[in-house]
Amino acid sequence: MATTKKNDQIKDINYYKRKFWKIFFYSFGGIILFFIMASLGLLGSMPSFEDLENPDSNLATEVISTDGVTIGKFYNENRTPIKYADLPKHLVDALVATEDERFYEHSGIDGRGTMRAVLSLGTSGGASTLTQQLAKLLFHGEGSKFFLFRIVQKAKEWIIAIRLERQYTKNEIIAMYLNKADFVNTAVGIRSAAKVYFGKEPRDLSIEEGAMLIGMLKNPSLFNPVRRLEKVRSRRNVVLGQMVKNGFLEESAKESLENKPIVLHFQPESHKEGIATYFREYLREFMKNWVKDNKKSDGSEYDIYKDGLKIYTTIDSRMQLYAEEAVTDHLKNLQQELDNQHKNSKNAPFVNISTDETNSLLRRAMKSSARWSTLKAQDMSDEDIIKSFGIKTKMTVFTWKGDKDTIMTPTDSIRYYKGFLQSGLMAMEPQTGHVKAWVGGINYKYFQYDHVGQGARQVGSTFKPFVYATAIEQLNMSPCDSIIDSPFMIHKGRHHVTEDWEPKNSDNKYRGMVTLKKALANSINTISAKLIDKVGPEAVVELTHKLGVKSEIPVQPSIALGAVEITVQDMVAAYSTFANEGVYMKPQFITRIEDKNGVVIYEPIPESHDVLNKDIAFAVIKLLEGVTEGGSGSRLRTEGGGDGDNRWTGYPYSFTNPIAGKTGTTQNQSDGWFMGMVPNLVTGVWVGCEDRSSRFKGITYGQGATAALPIWGIFMKKCYGDTTLNVSKKDFERPANLSIKVDCWTPVKDTTDFEQSTDEFAL
Repeated sequence: MATTKKNDQIKDINYYKRKFWKIFFYSFGGIILFFIMASLGLLGSMPSFEDLENPDSNLATEVISTDGVTIGKFYNENRTPIKYADLPKHLVDALVATEDERFYEHSGIDGRGTMRAVLSLGTSGGASTLTQQLAKLLFHGEGSKFFLFRIVQKAKEWIIAIRLERQYTKNEIIAMYLNKADFVNTAVGIRSAAKVYFGKEPRDLSIEEGAMLIGMLKNPSLFNPVRRLEKVRSRRNVVLGQMVKNGFLEESAKESLENKPIVLHFQPESHKEGIATYFREYLREFMKNWVKDNKKSDGSEYDIYKDGLKIYTTIDSRMQLYAEEAVTDHLKNLQQELDNQHKNSKNAPFVNISTDETNSLLRRAMKSSARWSTLKAQDMSDEDIIKSFGIKTKMTVFTWKGDKDTIMTPTDSIRYYKGFLQSGLMAMEPQTGHVKAWVGGINYKYFQYDHVGQGARQVGSTFKPFVYATAIEQLNMSPCDSIIDSPFMIHKGRHHVTEDWEPKNSDNKYRGMVTLKKALANSINTISAKLIDKVGPEAVVELTHKLGVKSEIPVQPSIALGAVEITVQDMVAAYSTFANEGVYMKPQFITRIEDKNGVVIYEPIPESHDVLNKDIAFAVIKLLEGVTEGGSGSRLRTEGGGDGDNRWTGYPYSFTNPIAGKTGTTQNQSDGWFMGMVPNLVTGVWVGCEDRSSRFKGITYGQGATAALPIWGIFMKKCYGDTTLNVSKKDFERPANLSIKVDCWTPVKDTTDFEQSTDEFAL
């Protein structure tokens, strides 16, 4: 009986053994089969060999200045890849110590960590290696919340991790992981994160800064330094502790670093913020057309938001910064004067227009606004939309002291913004056509109209050199030739004039015989009118178009006084022709474009053509030098200290080097211009409000010599202060065997401001 019982027990044991091993082998086989199915893609798609070789990284396109600075990006995800060699060692140490201590020991899967996670049911942490995390980032993103789906995803991560380990070195995996990680606040990838949070390249990060960024990887939303600085500081110190634990940092160093506050230089990389915003938008529009004409080898179009192109531009980041600073420095002060003139006006900021004209202007602004488009898309009637513009609402508005939260009606906000002075500035190297600086307005976030390449404005007396150049070419005149400043009339019928035209000087005074050099220096209207009468407006228009001006120009004598609308870009290109010995160079803003692998896919061919011979071009330069030696631009040569509340009596420039230039002011001071040239840099500046009816009430502040010339002066002072830029202070090159007499006048400043004369007759 006992034997039978023992035999039964043995049978039971053998039964359970067989059952155990059967379950074990079936389970083991099932797991193997599960991984085989996952590997073959039977449980969902798996990346191919080609996918592993070229993972889709959604790379941002970089806009790079001529001095090697990234001035902007185009992106869906703000990611710019970086090589392992450009990562500081302490950053890599922090990553390994915190995220994967045995990273250099495993082949994609950490067996010890996996067993620990299984035995503790995940309570002592997960077992995901850096390679697994990279697999997750590259090929399926956020893990599924559904348990069974997550198991399938985990299996795929293991398989992909092993494949990645076979495909790449450990260093490459670290670089790929840090390039892919999302650090929130528009920062995707370690390079963007370093830029956004600290304004640095990764190689320049300090140990504590690198530790903060690595600490964010656990949960970027939770450890967001913009929102939870103290929590982020605590997490940073955990990372420093892990570095000590793994032998990457001394305890004493950790204690010192733990006490340091987190000092952010938070600058989110936005399309509407940063340096050269107007230029970047102009470039974006150019690239929209470029991708259609320059396709990939397979015939598909490049995507500037994800293909990781590198656009090397002619912009110099230093000059660009100086130009933006010059505009800001001058206009924030000049704006105060404009506001003072308007503060007691019931129809501010508009001057001398009727109620009907004001309402019409405001209505046009309403219909062109984003608010109108949004409400129209919601099928609101025009009447209801107009009513909504009269309802007070909370909004943030631009001020020169920073953004301001306020409450006002949308109509009032239109009036408010139309009262701001705007500016357009472009600087170009005349010998190459390379655009060095481009400032299209005062703040792209609030004012998105580009006053360099987009907006054409009346140019006033800055048009006169085109008239003088035509006269020198057509009539064989020289700057030293004299012409009488006297009353003058072009009668009806001549040059297609529909009624008698008699331009006058603003003070109704006439100086008798004057040289062309003195006449242009002091912007004498009658001389310009006589010259265009002699050569005919057709010849002036033809030359102006040869100089690169694309605007339509009326064939009328009145254009001699600047009744022509031209962009800053075209004006700079035209004046550059004089500085470039009569050869027109089309403005160029790209030197080359590379794909993400560094292969050059585009190099523009410079466009140029001869316009004037060297002698004539140099004669015009000598005419324009007279403007700054003793004419309306001579304040560039003087220095004053200002008196009391009048900020504008002092002009601290005191330039002594040769400068060719021309001021310009249009009717009612709606537009102020200054075109300034030195041998290797031509810069044009325009200042005015969005609408011509918003302006200064008098000539004192609205003229080009006050509104625009100081911006040029500030800009050039900064450029000359930076000797690395090599902006010339030399004489313009004199042609050999010059055939035109140009040395004829020792300048003496005329006490009359002839610049005023253009204002009366710029129509």
